[in-house]
Amino acid sequence: MSKQYTIPEILAAEVDALRSIPATNDYEAAISLILDRVHQKGGRLITSGMGKAGQIAHNIATTFSSTGTPAYFLHPSEAQHGDLGMVCADDLMLLISNSGKTREVLELVALARRMYPTLPFILITGNTGSPLSELVEVTLSTGNPPEVCPLGLTPTTSTTVMTVLGDLLVVSVMQRIGFTYQDYSLRHHGGYLGDKSRELVTPETK
Repeated sequence: MSKQYTIPEILAAEVDALRSIPATNDYEAAISLILDRVHQKGGRLITSGMGKAGQIAHNIATTFSSTGTPAYFLHPSEAQHGDLGMVCADDLMLLISNSGKTREVLELVALARRMYPTLPFILITGNTGSPLSELVEVTLSTGNPPEVCPLGLTPTTSTTVMTVLGDLLVVSVMQRIGFTYQDYSLRHHGGYLGDKSRELVTPETK
């Protein structure tokens, strides 16, 4: 019989998942790679993943792009049908795979390195002993929390921690590059956030 969760138990499991993220991850190495490849060499941050992890990767790319770090999402399967041509020599990739064994992502690494042998990779995963971990420069562990799902299968807590690790990288890079209200307003021309950022621009905050 599948496990049944109450609402408080689901909330508690999500909170516990965040607490399980290791403080010992080499965050500085990941941040330094992004700063070097994007903000010093002029490359782009390419995020990738399959399924729910891919949706998180897409969100991380759009958040980076809107906060001063050019980034885009590359679908691992579409990469095999020509989209790999978007990758340039000075780019780097941020991969997300909870198992660290996702076939399409492993193939993406091989294909990208066939084009650019020194292309660096950052990996967010729940399995630090995985095949993908052996191929990348930096592995960031999610802590591999158990999924809060009656079947124990649906990505729930795992995608929560993936999102938070993405936020950690985004905010850290924003701070390092000195991203300002003026910078924000130039990238947000519409909506509430665009209006709010322009209201906050003063000579001191440009």
